[in-house]
Amino acid sequence: MNLSRLIPIFDNSVSSWALEARLLRWLTLIWLFVGLIILFSASYTVAAARQNDGLYYFKRQLLWVLVSLILFNIIVHLPLKKILGVSHWFLILFLLLIFCTLIPGLGRKAFDAARWIAIGPIPIQPSELIKPFLVLQSARLFGQWEKLSWRVRFTWLGIFGLVLLGIIAQPNLSTTALCGTTIWLIALAAGLPYKYLGGTAVGGVLLALLSISIKEYQRKRVMSFMNPWADATGDGYQLVQSLLAVGSGQTWGSGFGLSQQKLFYLPIQDTDFIFAVFAEEFGFVGSMVLLLMLAIFATLGLMVALKAKNPVSRLVAIGVTIVMVGQSLLHIGVATGALPTTGLPLPMFSYGGNSMIASLVGAALLIRVARESSEADVVPLRTNQKEFQRRRQMFKKTKV
Repeated sequence: MNLSRLIPIFDNSVSSWALEARLLRWLTLIWLFVGLIILFSASYTVAAARQNDGLYYFKRQLLWVLVSLILFNIIVHLPLKKILGVSHWFLILFLLLIFCTLIPGLGRKAFDAARWIAIGPIPIQPSELIKPFLVLQSARLFGQWEKLSWRVRFTWLGIFGLVLLGIIAQPNLSTTALCGTTIWLIALAAGLPYKYLGGTAVGGVLLALLSISIKEYQRKRVMSFMNPWADATGDGYQLVQSLLAVGSGQTWGSGFGLSQQKLFYLPIQDTDFIFAVFAEEFGFVGSMVLLLMLAIFATLGLMVALKAKNPVSRLVAIGVTIVMVGQSLLHIGVATGALPTTGLPLPMFSYGGNSMIASLVGAALLIRVARESSEADVVPLRTNQKEFQRRRQMFKKTKV
C-alpha cells in the first residue's frame, strides 16, 4: 500500500481523477480549512477560561482531523463494492452502542441527553458515527428493493426503525429527524411506491409529535422558538443571543476573532451555535459565501448521482449530499431562528471528533462514487506477458 495516499497533500493520484471528484475533494478541504479557522475563533475564549489553554479545543480538533483525513483517503481509494460489503456490520455495531448509551452508568449525559459512551478517554457518539453507514445500507436496500424478498426488506426496515427509536430515546430529536428524513428521501429517489412512503411519513410526524408532547424541554424549545423575546433570559436565551450575534454581523461582519457574543453570552458557541459566531465575524456577505459553497457541493453531489450507472451508487451519492447539506442548513436554520432550537453540529465547523469523522467519511464516499462513475468506461485490458510478446513479434514482421 502506498502510504503517501493516506495524506491528501501527498496523494499524486488525484490528477487522474474525474473532474467532479477533484472538485469535491478541493471543496471538502476548503470547507474543512474554513471550519478550523472559525473553531479557533469560537473556542479560544472559552478554552482559556475552562482549561487555562486557549488552544485546548483547537488542538484536540486537529488530532481528530488527522484521524479523519486518514480515513478519508483510505475510502476514496477503496472500491465502493468493498465498503458496501462491510457497511451492515458497522451499522449494527453503532446501533448496539446507541442502546448502550441508554444504560445507566455507561451513557454519558450532557444537557439531559445520554448521547455519548466513553471508550477509555475517548468519547464516542454513535448517533453521529452511524450516519454514513445508515446512508450506505439504505442505498443498498432500496437500490436492490425489487430483487429482495419481503423477509429481507422487513428485517432491514426493522433495524432502521430501531436506529431511530434508539436515537430518539437518548433523547435526540434533531438527529432522529435528520436520519429518518435521509432514509425516506433515499427511498423516494429509489422509486418506492408512494403508498409506502406516505404511510412512513405520517408515522414519522406522529412519532415527532409524541416525543415533543412527552419531553417537556422539547415542548419549551418549540414554544420559545415562536417568540424567544417573551422569555429572553429563560427558555429563549440561546436563540436571543444567537440572533444578536447574527444581527451584529451586519453586511461585512465585525472581523475575524472580534465576535462579542462568544465572550460568554452565546452558549455552546463552538458546537451547536458556531454559525452565529461565523455570521457575526463575517456578516451577511460571508454567510452568503458559505451558502453558495453548500449550493455548489449539493450541485456536484447531484451531478455525481445522475452520472452514476449503478442504482446503489446513485443512492449513496444522494444520501451523502442530503446528510452533509441538509444538516448544514438545519444548523443554520436553528442559529437564525428559522427552526426550533436543536443540537445539530455544523459539519466541518463544530467542535467534536465524531462529527468530523462522520463528515469526512461521508465526503469520501461521495468522491468515491464520483471516481467510479466517471472512470467506469476506462477498463484496463489484462494481457499476459506471452501474448504481449507474440503480438510484438507479429508487429515487427509486418513492418519488415
